[in-house]
Amino acid sequence: MGATDILVLPFFGQGHLNPSVELCKRLASCSESKVILIIPSLLSSSVPLTLHKNNPSIEVLQIDVSHSQPPPLHPPGSDGARIANGRDPVPDPEHGNRMMGKGIEGFLAERYKRVTGPTRPSCVVMDLMMSWSKEIFLRESIPIVSFFSCGAASTAMEYAAWKAQAHDMRPGETRVLTGLPDSVVLEYSDTKRRSLGGPPPEELIHGENGPDFGIRDPGQAPRWLEDGDDSAALLLNTCHELEGPFLNYISNQVNKPVFGVGPLLPDTYWKSIGTVFHDRDSRSNRKSNYTEDEVTQWLDSKPSKSVIYISFGSEVGPDIEEYGQLADALGDSKWPFIWVIQPGSGKPKLPPSVFGEKHDSNEKDEGFYPEGLDEKVGNRGIVIKGWAPQLLILSHPSTGGFLSHCGWNSTVEATGRGVPILAWPIRGDQYYNAKFVVDYLKTGIMVATGENLTKMVKKSDIIQGIDSLMDDKEIHKRAVKIEGTFESGFPSSSTDSIKELIEFVNNI
Repeated sequence: MGATDILVLPFFGQGHLNPSVELCKRLASCSESKVILIIPSLLSSSVPLTLHKNNPSIEVLQIDVSHSQPPPLHPPGSDGARIANGRDPVPDPEHGNRMMGKGIEGFLAERYKRVTGPTRPSCVVMDLMMSWSKEIFLRESIPIVSFFSCGAASTAMEYAAWKAQAHDMRPGETRVLTGLPDSVVLEYSDTKRRSLGGPPPEELIHGENGPDFGIRDPGQAPRWLEDGDDSAALLLNTCHELEGPFLNYISNQVNKPVFGVGPLLPDTYWKSIGTVFHDRDSRSNRKSNYTEDEVTQWLDSKPSKSVIYISFGSEVGPDIEEYGQLADALGDSKWPFIWVIQPGSGKPKLPPSVFGEKHDSNEKDEGFYPEGLDEKVGNRGIVIKGWAPQLLILSHPSTGGFLSHCGWNSTVEATGRGVPILAWPIRGDQYYNAKFVVDYLKTGIMVATGENLTKMVKKSDIIQGIDSLMDDKEIHKRAVKIEGTFESGFPSSSTDSIKELIEFVNNI
């Protein structure tokens, strides 16, 4: 079969959309195919305006969902309700997905007519979180390639923990994860999860027209086994240079091709290895109380490796009380810091929907803010409200550590710049990412262990964790050594994998 279209269907969260955009660029550069990124129209502003201009073979297909009425609300406590705060009605998540599905069906019917039109697409690269839509493509005999926006270590450890029956572990017990590196042996504490930082994922109910946001506890069968069951291949946002043993493990466990095609970061990130990256070169600025130049000037004034950077995800983070503990810790710490606070910090948040990131635009309570911290620390620290130039901060020589929830994008951004991580996982794959950094790469430490991590992270934990991370010369050496793995830019193994993927789908 000759070159045909490759469809890319991302999930709606920024942490999923950004890697999918970068994947489109990589696919386009290695193929003669047209690459079609499918998004709901209301998220069009999240896609760079220059994407098609700089990559003519990439088409952005916007499914119009704006013509419909806003999603209906479920009253709290009703069947199918997804409760954001225990009181207020919340949007029905399946409404937008039904609209999205109808739009995709209409596009396929118009573009790929069975008799007179062009041949079917060679595949759809589908984010696992969009697996609710796979029947649409199976009906049209379009092969599905499942895309994991996360890394291989978290995927492999989740699978291995299930095989090791981690659900019945007892205090003090350890279990070897057969087939994985010895350094990631599973401890009882690894099976514990937080109940803070928002509604537990299992409270988010799965519907037939929407994704299941639940992250199963260690020892349960990974959800991706079912979601990716109809897939012709699996793609992971990583590379053999970083996660080779874990990619190999997954390949040995599933009866289908597995490709490492990342880390899917901006091309300018890879081309600026060894220099200070400027986010404005690849990521559009959003609302913030500091400009990129102001952040640069502040960093320029600090000693090398002296700044601790603190940032959690846009959808996950500590609870209000823990944010207070963090503010007190930074106030009493000796280290310079940059702390990024997202809107609604400390408040439970629902995952993003087809209608965008905000579920309640009328919220008056914007979440936690460390009142008085600015005055207490003076020029020793800055608090950024909203958007922050994270890649600039991580690439600046003054940055010496990153207090992070260990979302995969943040993990690889820091790792590629040689910045050690103080790990504060909140939910899902973040626990496995933290274990990967701390136990396998040995380029970080946990902010707390045992009950302190799963119940309540305290001021003393945070101060001790920052001091330990910033003072540990061996961790810094290892982080810099791993940074050197990427001195040539985007991993060659991932470029090879993308070429192999294209050949594979063109011959299905």
